Amino acid sequence: MVLNYIWIAFFVIAFVVALGEWLIGGNALIFGEMMNSAFEMAKTGFEISLGLTGVLTLWMGIMKIGERGGAVNVMSRAIAPFFRRLFPDLPKDSPAHGSMMLNIASNMLGLDNAATPMGLKAMQQMQEVNPDKAKASNAQIMFLVLNTSGLTVIPVSIMVYRAQLGAADPTDVFIPILISTYFSTLAGLIAVAVYQRIKLWDKVILAYLGAVTAVIAWVIWYFSSLEGEALTRASNVASNVILFSIIIAFIGMAAWRRINVYDAFIEGAKDGFSTAVKIIPYLIAILVAVGVFRASGAMDVLMGGIENLVVAMGFDASWVDAFPTALMKPLSGSGARGMMIDTMTTFGADSFAGRLACTFQGATDTTFYIIAVYFGSVGIRNTRYAIPCGLIADLAGVIAAIVVAYLFFA
Repeated sequence: MVLNYIWIAFFVIAFVVALGEWLIGGNALIFGEMMNSAFEMAKTGFEISLGLTGVLTLWMGIMKIGERGGAVNVMSRAIAPFFRRLFPDLPKDSPAHGSMMLNIASNMLGLDNAATPMGLKAMQQMQEVNPDKAKASNAQIMFLVLNTSGLTVIPVSIMVYRAQLGAADPTDVFIPILISTYFSTLAGLIAVAVYQRIKLWDKVILAYLGAVTAVIAWVIWYFSSLEGEALTRASNVASNVILFSIIIAFIGMAAWRRINVYDAFIEGAKDGFSTAVKIIPYLIAILVAVGVFRASGAMDVLMGGIENLVVAMGFDASWVDAFPTALMKPLSGSGARGMMIDTMTTFGADSFAGRLACTFQGATDTTFYIIAVYFGSVGIRNTRYAIPCGLIADLAGVIAAIVVAYLFFA
């Protein structure tokens, strides 16, 4: 229901702004630009889904091998004490535990193409035990908010963009992004825990969170000791080695248990194709709304209002130049990426705005995109409190990014 109102609001606000631009500014072409954007975004949504088909087919097949061979079950048992407290409504032996862990691990490594299929698989497994198939369960909301909080340890793609745009040190945003995304994830976890009345001071939860914090602290220490190309190369190698090791472990364990690996892969791959087809309408719906909102000039009006308000309150408005990336990130990953690149091109890759835009890009994830794709893949229409909690995580990440950017780059 919330997504429905937001979707309508995008079009209504875009229409009002465009009407004013036509009647007051005399721009008679604005509606044509909006329609062109709508068609372009619809095409983009289909192309994304089409491109995702191959990746989904591959990873759904790998996941099926992991399920048949018992690797996913082993991973589930390792994380079970923690997940049993975060997902109390999910059966203890649910394979969704393993799928969620793989998804979160892939997100932490910045492996978006690998994370999405694993996340969709986890959502489908949770849907199997969801009593109300049209309404998001507590477990699905917790998982989705953890996903949208965008915990990223190695932001490889952002560092590559910075290098391409001439940054003196493309890796200087690494630690700010890591700190910001950690606060985003923590805020999302706390928000959902409050809704679901989960006791976060439980010893097991504190132990797991402490371990994760220690790992992140070690990663910060290790990668901060590297410079330039060495950091990018190390992060790329680490990501790919870990990912391929998972594939080999799944295949090896299944073969050791005398599972027909090829047949298992084919069975899972079929699910990947059907899932990719299911998400097309949901993905196009959200991308078209975002495209119309941008083309109407509503985004520019919003940014101008924010900057005037900040200045009127007597605060420094330097961060506002990077803010379009933060506003776009919950709506569209490609849109936010475009805003980030535009900011670096306009103000410079090593400018305060350029670095902050990169930090915004890495601090959170595409909340509305993920909700549309993940919930859409299993036919959920009632998202309950998933959007407010996801936006709380986004807000925490944005605030943390601004504070950290002033500490590191001002």
